[in-house]
Amino acid sequence: MSPVLAGVLQLLALMGALALAYIPLGSYMARVYTTERHWRVERWIYRGIGADPGARMRWPAYLRAVLAFSAAGVLFLYLLQRIQGVLPLSLGFRSVEPAQAFDTAASFVTNTNWQSYAGEQTMGHVVQTAGLAVQNFVSAAVGIAVAIALVRGFSRSRTGELGNFWVDLVRGTVRILVPIAALAAVVLVACGAIQNFSGIHEVGQFMGGSQQWNGGAVASQEAIKELGTNGGGYFNANSAHPFENPTPFTNLFEIFLILVIPFSLTRTFGLMVGSVRQGYAILATMATIWLGFTALMMWTEFAHHEGALQLAGGAMEGKETRFGVGASSIFAVATTLTSTGAVDSFHSSFTGLGGGITLLGMMLGEIAPGGTGSGLYGMLIMAVIAVFIAGLMVGRTPEYLGRKIGAREIKLAACYILVTPTLVLVFTALSMALPTPPHSMLNPGAHGFSEVLYAFTSAANNNGSAFAGLNANTDWFNVTTGLAMLLGRFLPMVFVLALAGSLAEQRPVPVTAGTLRTEKPLFAGLLVGAILIITGLTYFPALALGPLAEGLA
Repeated sequence: MSPVLAGVLQLLALMGALALAYIPLGSYMARVYTTERHWRVERWIYRGIGADPGARMRWPAYLRAVLAFSAAGVLFLYLLQRIQGVLPLSLGFRSVEPAQAFDTAASFVTNTNWQSYAGEQTMGHVVQTAGLAVQNFVSAAVGIAVAIALVRGFSRSRTGELGNFWVDLVRGTVRILVPIAALAAVVLVACGAIQNFSGIHEVGQFMGGSQQWNGGAVASQEAIKELGTNGGGYFNANSAHPFENPTPFTNLFEIFLILVIPFSLTRTFGLMVGSVRQGYAILATMATIWLGFTALMMWTEFAHHEGALQLAGGAMEGKETRFGVGASSIFAVATTLTSTGAVDSFHSSFTGLGGGITLLGMMLGEIAPGGTGSGLYGMLIMAVIAVFIAGLMVGRTPEYLGRKIGAREIKLAACYILVTPTLVLVFTALSMALPTPPHSMLNPGAHGFSEVLYAFTSAANNNGSAFAGLNANTDWFNVTTGLAMLLGRFLPMVFVLALAGSLAEQRPVPVTAGTLRTEKPLFAGLLVGAILIITGLTYFPALALGPLAEGLA
């Protein structure tokens, strides 16, 4: 079987699995966030944290709860790393340095999971499981909660209430993420991923030295790392490590975990707003971009005229031989079009245009299908922008799902889409202008610039993957990427929740002959075009200095 055919067959199998899970999972998540019944374990949690599950929150209260919970998470994870040296099961690792501890705490709480350290050489079992793995669950649940709050903004009328953050957080964790992650962990263990609390082992002597391998609760963390679109690897090699991702089947299974909740949330959205066809329109937009990027990535990585690359069946540098070009390309697109950041290959070793595709996927805002929750609310913001553009073209007040998109709504949407480009371009410019940060680049010229641009694109968009080749474990990059992650996560949430509150206060607008039919293919095409044009106008100059210059050289 040719490598190209193998890649296409894997893509088709993945699409089939996602299609089978779409209706049951999407419908189940809709029931989770609409039922009034609380499970007994959930009531115990509410009493333990002092939350009133019957309280209804307007958007400022919902936002305060999100920020307070996340701030407590940053502080707890920072302190846990700082005292690692005295914790049991630390494997002899010392406490993490302050700048790196801040960067890591900000990274995992914001669902970014950017790592400027080698996991198996830095973090002991307690920090990995009680700190990093816990944040993998709750940060993903926060993202879903904010998305559900925005959906309620579209589905409710003449009320500013968006639900209860604590209820949404607990239900997302207890009813969705924990059960699916537990099942996924069993599958990974059955396929060869490790799950233990073993120490460090000497595995052999070579070249005058020895190699050490760590054990760890890898399968359980790998499952939620992918399912929650988190991305932080237990080992430095991330999902290219055989302990995390041992076989081609587990590789495809992990891609499925990355995509299944973001895609299925579009059905949840359709059911909650009372129109499944609206959910299908959003799904079609996401799927069109995802399939287009995947096809383009596979073409750039397979199609080469150089003899060595033709003999290898594609650009195999930096890719695992057990996965090959096709599976690595699918994984790379899935992880950069979502906020996952897991990698099973070395993105820096992709072709110039292939590396540019991974960058562009993040620059779109990771909305195709995006992260758990963040992808849906990012796409709905873009839908508001697309409706506004359509309204300008026909001279009619824009409407979306029975809500008028006025000056306040479009200002909030515009602020949302300006946050991450500002962070990416400002921090990249500062890093290239100051004398010290460029010393972290492994490569000169366009490729070196791509390393820095990728780092801040990954951080500000809460992706977490690394282009590699950049020494990010410096005070400058630890502090600036940490700030980019925090601002890139929570500033957009401010605008999302404010928009949700504004929409929920409106009286529904009746559908007329002049209403734009946002469930039709025409609107999905308009939405795809708006996303690509807005991103292109924003980032094209930076892309021209990096991956485009390298790819065309």
